Amino acid sequence: MADGLELILDDRSSDTCQASNGDSWRVVTDAVMGGLSDAQLHSDRIEGRACLRLKGRVSRRNNGGFVQASLNLDKQGRLDARGYAGVAIEIYGNDENYNLHLRSDDTRIVWQSYRASFQARPRWQSLRLPFAAFEPHRIEQVLDLGSLRRLGVVAIGREMPVDVSIARLSFYP
Repeated sequence: MADGLELILDDRSSDTCQASNGDSWRVVTDAVMGGLSDAQLHSDRIEGRACLRLKGRVSRRNNGGFVQASLNLDKQGRLDARGYAGVAIEIYGNDENYNLHLRSDDTRIVWQSYRASFQARPRWQSLRLPFAAFEPHRIEQVLDLGSLRRLGVVAIGREMPVDVSIARLSFYP
């Protein structure tokens, strides 16, 4: 339960890909399905702020089209976020549009998710994405906040350079 406090998922206090929640960020690309997009994920420092940086290129060739920085939300499997209103993220980017994807117990097929879009400006910005803004993608069920499993920062759907950094990630009450 939120009790009026945010739930910090990652504050980038680690200089590795390990998040504050104890799990590690990982990079996933369309190469798992034969695509040709590529990306790297590493700790960095931008304008004096510690961050996690996803950098690469989305290619539509060979039926591709995405790269993602993915984080499991709870080491025990699922996270109950019913006491929270949404996702807060501090982000720095390259003026491209990105998505935040949520996966739950209901998203059993890899292309299913709940998605909210944002533009990552080339300056640090704090965004709040309410759970109500997440649209179901290739799934009929309503987002079940009681069974969240994974979150992804995703560049998807079109050829684009990818350069997006995360300094802080939390659920806000």
